[in-house]
Amino acid sequence: MNTPVLLVAIGILALGTFSLRFAGPALRSRVEIPERVQQVLAVAAVVLLAALVATSALTAGHGPAGIARPAGVLVGGVLAWRKAPFVLVVVAAAATAAVLRVLGVP
Repeated sequence: MNTPVLLVAIGILALGTFSLRFAGPALRSRVEIPERVQQVLAVAAVVLLAALVATSALTAGHGPAGIARPAGVLVGGVLAWRKAPFVLVVVAAAATAAVLRVLGVP
């Protein structure tokens, strides 16, 4: 690999990233985003997070994940919804999946 080219590419990407991060606060007072667009963006963030959770929970590689992992995610989700402490949510979700796998559930 050509080191100078790699360093130039890293520098260009760093400059672009900094420019985008700087543009938000700099343009905030100049550009007004309509209320409807703000609502759609808020909902889009929730939908994107839900899609990420669903993909991670329901698939393993190129196939379905089985029953144990989604069951663990479901237990964790219910506990998080009920405002349980984060450590309890993680431990309960992992324990649910582990117990089901020990019992032979895929």
